[in-house]
Amino acid sequence: MVGFEINDRRKIGIGLTGFGVLFSFLGIIFFFDKGLLAMGNILFVAGVMVTIGMKSTISFFLNPHNYKGSILFGAGFVLVLIGWAVVGMVIETYGFFLLFSGFLPTVVVFLYRVPVLGRLLQQPVLVSFFDRFRTDRRVPV
Repeated sequence: MVGFEINDRRKIGIGLTGFGVLFSFLGIIFFFDKGLLAMGNILFVAGVMVTIGMKSTISFFLNPHNYKGSILFGAGFVLVLIGWAVVGMVIETYGFFLLFSGFLPTVVVFLYRVPVLGRLLQQPVLVSFFDRFRTDRRVPV
């Protein structure tokens, strides 16, 4: 895998992103604690920027296809920072879903390959649930 090298910068970025997710999770668990949520948001965005680079981050968020998700994610981010934690997290979560829903099929395929979790996800009830969201990506002939 030549294209995806884990150097020290990416390790730091993945660590920052992980801490951002952890702080956001703790902020939600502790009844939408404003400080933890704000810290989680800042660490998550900083981690994404360090992991994929400033230019790629800007082009991802400013891609015309991602405008709606970017605006909602940014608005939620600002609302959390000014103290409206619950409203901000709802808006931010919707924007996050819009931004990263394109990666959902890749995540599901990865989860199928995890030893124990893959067996659980291949149960008929869950397979029928995931099939509703699966699109046909073949090119018509």
